[in-house]
Amino acid sequence: MHPNPAYRGATRDHNITFARDQGFGMLAVSGPDGPAISHIPFLLSDDGSAAEFHLVRSNPIVKMLSVPLQARLAVQGPHSYISPDWYGVDDQVPTWNYVAVHLAGRVDLRPVDTLRDLLDRQSAFYEARLLPKPPWTTAKMTPEVLDRMMRQIVPARMRIDQIDGTWKLGQNKPGDVRLRAACNVAGYGIGNEVQILSAIMQGASD
Repeated sequence: MHPNPAYRGATRDHNITFARDQGFGMLAVSGPDGPAISHIPFLLSDDGSAAEFHLVRSNPIVKMLSVPLQARLAVQGPHSYISPDWYGVDDQVPTWNYVAVHLAGRVDLRPVDTLRDLLDRQSAFYEARLLPKPPWTTAKMTPEVLDRMMRQIVPARMRIDQIDGTWKLGQNKPGDVRLRAACNVAGYGIGNEVQILSAIMQGASD
């Protein structure tokens, strides 16, 4: 995470809301052979104290979780390359603007009998975003097929004790300079330019 305090001003609640809405991140666990990484969807509790997710049973992280382990869940948001020419002022250098939130804590495997409830809550969370499409539920699955698929995954939970957010959106520049950069992101951005444009312009106008 970028150490500049200018980029670390988001409140805990703001970071929690961002991570929850994204709902997808990179889980990193340190093992005897080095870091193990897995890209996972997750559910974040209202107070940000716990993240729930499932892993494929063959995932090396599952074997590592024979005992609870410290881990980090990195949640990335919009990002884009920023050309120094876009600022309209001299003596600037290239950079990359981005939003990211890291959740850190201890991960452990959960009882298998909690898996169905987790899957139902996960699908309900994302299906709600697709309304008015009728929500998909596990009840639509043939029970035997669902049971067979569930045997291939395991539930897990991270008890979160630290949340860090970096919102690097040019806060070290005057508002008019940030707006010029944002306008160029709209035309030439490299990355998630639409989302980063919105974030930069919002910050520049505050």
